[in-house]
Amino acid sequence: MVNELLTSGFSLYAIYALETYLPSLQISAKLPENIKIAAVTESELHKMSAQRSPNKVLAVAYLPQDAVEDDSEQWRPGAMWMALDKLQDPGNMGTIIRIADWFGMAGVIASEDSVEFFNPKVVQASMGSIFRVKLQQRDLVQTFREADVPVYGALLNGESLYETGFRTPGILLLGNESQGITPQLKPYITHPVTIPAFGRAESLNVATAAAVICSEIRRKGS
Repeated sequence: MVNELLTSGFSLYAIYALETYLPSLQISAKLPENIKIAAVTESELHKMSAQRSPNKVLAVAYLPQDAVEDDSEQWRPGAMWMALDKLQDPGNMGTIIRIADWFGMAGVIASEDSVEFFNPKVVQASMGSIFRVKLQQRDLVQTFREADVPVYGALLNGESLYETGFRTPGILLLGNESQGITPQLKPYITHPVTIPAFGRAESLNVATAAAVICSEIRRKGS
């Protein structure tokens, strides 16, 4: 993930690494000259890291400024955004960011009461995708009002995913892990969609559902 960070547009503050790992950093052509590089012991790295078993290197970067694109760019032809309503689990958030990266989604818009994008567990679960995917945390009602594009809401009683025709630009809306999509957002859903069940499970994990729907969107060429 540090290698992913070094090739991203993020501004670095410092890198802390084990003595044995430093040579591989020093020869990196991507490493900015003004970055602080410090050698630390395994014990020090363990104290600094949020992980139970930290790796050989830890990087500190500045958070990017929130930037909402203008309508002409954000809702360009072919753009399919993912919107997340009150998503709480950092593992799910990180995985969905990774899914958005894998399927080439335009970006991820999360409600203001969702888990923060740069929660350490979200960053870890994204496996580096967080440095590439466009992220916005904003009011979803306002987003839907201003966007004027199709909104595909993942619901249990929607049209079969396999019979739905997806149009872009558009938004795929996914709800909270236990409560689904909140009532105030449902009126903005123009196309309710569901993943047909062939077994007896009551529901799917939200990140799993995101992957299945994104796969179908891309299969259909949207």
